[in-house]
Amino acid sequence: MPHPLAHEKGVDIKLRKPVSTCINPVEVMIQLEGSGNWPMDEIAIEKTKTAFLLRIAGSLQNNWGMMFTATENDVDVLMSGYAFRLKISHERALGSVTGKSNNSRQQWSLSADRKLLLRHQHASKINALRGRYPIYGPIVRLAKRWVSAHLFSTVLTEEAVELLVSNLFLRPLPFEPPFSRITGFLRFLRLLSEYDWAFSPLIVDFDGDFSTEEKNKINENFMRSREEHEKDTQNLSPAMFLATKYDIVSEAWTRSSPTTAELRRLVAYSTSSANLLTKLILQDGYDSYGWKCLLRTPLSNYDAVVLLHRDKLPYPQHLLFPSELEQERCVVRGRATKIFHPFFSPGDFKLNSRELKSKLMVNFDPVRCFIADIERGFANEVKVWYDAVGGDALGLTLGKASSKKRKADDSTEESKDLLNTLKTIGEVGKGLVRSIHVVKARKT
Repeated sequence: MPHPLAHEKGVDIKLRKPVSTCINPVEVMIQLEGSGNWPMDEIAIEKTKTAFLLRIAGSLQNNWGMMFTATENDVDVLMSGYAFRLKISHERALGSVTGKSNNSRQQWSLSADRKLLLRHQHASKINALRGRYPIYGPIVRLAKRWVSAHLFSTVLTEEAVELLVSNLFLRPLPFEPPFSRITGFLRFLRLLSEYDWAFSPLIVDFDGDFSTEEKNKINENFMRSREEHEKDTQNLSPAMFLATKYDIVSEAWTRSSPTTAELRRLVAYSTSSANLLTKLILQDGYDSYGWKCLLRTPLSNYDAVVLLHRDKLPYPQHLLFPSELEQERCVVRGRATKIFHPFFSPGDFKLNSRELKSKLMVNFDPVRCFIADIERGFANEVKVWYDAVGGDALGLTLGKASSKKRKADDSTEESKDLLNTLKTIGEVGKGLVRSIHVVKARKT
């Protein structure tokens, strides 16, 4: 929905609904003509890009009255109810990879320019498919909501979900393409749970023009990735191999996640949800609890759970089901910060239009910042699972460094290391963390 403050003109101060202080940007890629005047140094290239973006944003402000905000890395333009984040793509950096040259999961990543180009190519294909099948959009939104609701936001990217749903329309046999949200959603869950991810790449052919040679090349890439992973389990190899015309080696969206273990968990959850959805459809009745269970994840499947203050989420209105843990052992409790508020207060609207707009925070998400801090400080201790759309709970599972199995018959024997880690995480998230609970180990 358009944000009431992200407009070129003045602000209507008689707004009846709460107005969010945060807004997500829409990325806009700008490609300039090639020139030999660009610097060779990578840092100098980025500074030159920023200078170009500032000139472009300044021109939009002077000629069209658009407001823009600038940081060292980004330039955002507020227009027609949306924030547009301007990005310049530079051809010299398109093929580069950041980090070291080996395939370590922590060290490999695409360059910013390469990522930008891949997102542009992906968006072009998705927009064309959405034009052919109007029901595609609602199915994708439902699929993304399911992925987030079950705390898989760090596991499966939005682009990967879009490719999986695209496959339902491009290769629907033995059925027709989906005609309803529920049908498409069920097929999405079945695809996740039943596809042979270990032995087959999923080829998403948007234009139906993959040649036999290209398909053979994809299969060769897939087999090579599997062989390299068998030789070295630390080797970066996609457990979910998604091949497209613009990405025949599955490097764009699933190169580093899901891992094999994460994919197993994803398959288990999708199998359970598909079975429940099938049961609800066959019952042909209104079971509100059953339908809610499709988007309500059990918090008992984690080693620990972090509950967040709901009124400190960037978009608390997106929260589906408030989380509570009454039976589990609480090891940390925290008070809510008074610094951040997700909505403007009535007093803020006494400011003039420009001052009010300056308080709007583009792409600010305290939950995402908190998770990034956990991953930096405790990458080997815990794995974080969360809902990027609007969840108030983070699931934590023990990492390789803390892989000792907890005894199911004695829940009081949690290691001191785990408790110290959780208390430190509570300190890192001070002001955002409501409580942290250790989940009782289940008997097997």
